[in-house]
Amino acid sequence: MKILVCIKQVPDMESKFKIDDGGTWYAKNDLVWRMNEYDEYAVEQAVQVKDQLKEGDITVLCVGSDQVKETMKKALAMGCDRGAHIADDNSSAREPFEIAGIIAEYAKDKGFDLVFTGMQSQDRGSAQVGILVAEMLGLPGVSTVVDFTLVDGVIEAKRELEGGIKACVKVQTPAVVTCQLGLNTPRYPTLPNIMKAKKKELLSTPATDLLKVDSRQETAKMYFPEKKGGGLVLEGDAPDLADQLIKILKDKTGVLS
Repeated sequence: MKILVCIKQVPDMESKFKIDDGGTWYAKNDLVWRMNEYDEYAVEQAVQVKDQLKEGDITVLCVGSDQVKETMKKALAMGCDRGAHIADDNSSAREPFEIAGIIAEYAKDKGFDLVFTGMQSQDRGSAQVGILVAEMLGLPGVSTVVDFTLVDGVIEAKRELEGGIKACVKVQTPAVVTCQLGLNTPRYPTLPNIMKAKKKELLSTPATDLLKVDSRQETAKMYFPEKKGGGLVLEGDAPDLADQLIKILKDKTGVLS
């Protein structure tokens, strides 16, 4: 079975973010970088499928500058067999349709039976790329997966919906699956596997060779939310709280005047 797992390198979410000079993204200096958390679950699920079948080949793909290769090496140490680096120093300016177009163009003639992605990236959070890839490849797409089994080429999955509800779906491979947090427990790469990862194939392809679609949206501005005044906490018994609330509504809004 041939598997493609798509990952993204993102800043650690504990970083102190600043807006860049262009005002459309975050400044990249003084940040600590890591694999997008959702993508760790995608990598783990791909490796589990290979372990279950006792055969297979996993390609990990990442779009970005040479810097992302370090994150790709973690995926290789987790159990992926080879890396496909899509070289693009301008990847942060690519909107989801462009990123999906690059991935689909890479994957279209390689016969992948399964494509795993994270549900969304922690920095942009659009949750669009995986499903767009499915659409562009003409494959079934199953999003927000929290439970996954594969038997005889048939995927049975549970999708997380609103309000804690889960939907059970069944699709035939080939298919695209986007992974939600909690789907599995991502493994920590062992030292021997980290050493092996250094010898695995990691080939770069210019993004310009694969970008065949035009962007459909543009980021006009990025900014921090304006600080608002603090809230008011009311204390006391229910009748007293009701009286306090009515007084506040009269004084502040005039609603009950």
